[in-house]
Amino acid sequence: MLFIDNKGNLDASLNLALEEYCLLNLSIDESYLLFYVNAPSIIIGKHQNTLEEIDTDFVEERGIRVVRRISGGGAVYHDLGNLNFSFIKRFAPEHFNNYREFTGPVVAALNELGVKAELTGRNDILVDGRKVSGNAQAVRRDRMVSHGTLLFRSELEDVVHALKPKPGKMISKGIQSIRSRVVNIGDFLPATVDMEEFRAALLTHLFPDTSTPPMVQLTDADWEKVHALAASKYRTWDWNFGESPAFNLQRIQRFPIGEVDARLQVEDGYVRGVKFYGDFFTHRDITELEKALTGVRYQHEDIRAAAGSVKADEIFDGVGIDDLVKFLY
Repeated sequence: MLFIDNKGNLDASLNLALEEYCLLNLSIDESYLLFYVNAPSIIIGKHQNTLEEIDTDFVEERGIRVVRRISGGGAVYHDLGNLNFSFIKRFAPEHFNNYREFTGPVVAALNELGVKAELTGRNDILVDGRKVSGNAQAVRRDRMVSHGTLLFRSELEDVVHALKPKPGKMISKGIQSIRSRVVNIGDFLPATVDMEEFRAALLTHLFPDTSTPPMVQLTDADWEKVHALAASKYRTWDWNFGESPAFNLQRIQRFPIGEVDARLQVEDGYVRGVKFYGDFFTHRDITELEKALTGVRYQHEDIRAAAGSVKADEIFDGVGIDDLVKFLY
């Protein structure tokens, strides 16, 4: 495994651009690890409706950057007390949604530091029953990224206020529930341990056979392309917010892969437009299904035929065609 140096950049747009550039362009004969810290930012899951996930007044007041990532899952808050990690490697079906493979070394490193961490549920790392890390994955061609957060000494009250609670995911009322479910790793370490020491300790565990991790050597030309990607994609309104289509039907259901929120515009008995939102994970492009459904009659058999034509049960892994049609119709 090789380590990718982000040169200490704190810009979420640039760091996510760096991650995508490395995912698409580095030799897939090797695996990679990227660490980065972002200035206050909200990182939106690929399939989410941004305006429904954030407190826009709080975000604008605090100057918090909003950036969409290429993986599914839910929105997360980043600040200078949050360390982010990305593992990049060759894709194989057995790796997707297998978070233990990627978080296992991180969990082991935390335990070595004296922080009793464990992977639980779909994709979270918990300490003392509370969340310190959320994880997500994305697939591009023959390669994949599995990335996650590590709440080290993050401003948890800002986490609470920046993200709007999703009622379907709350046990009790929003703010109290969010605040009670998260905790900083730093609470379980001596107060003198800062971010640099924490980062260095993790690197020592993840690269145990060397005092200096073997590095990826990005050229000036590589960095120019990273900056260009940040400007053309990760800093644009179209990518980060996008214009939500008009709709007159909404279907929401939680499946094992996560919450799926379907918006359909149906006119004269035909589906004129459809958009899927949610915190679900998929290694296929959801627009394949959206395009297949657009223009078909809003009838059970037509929806089923359209969903079957693109193998929607593979797009929504584990959700059968019949269950999907029942959900949409």
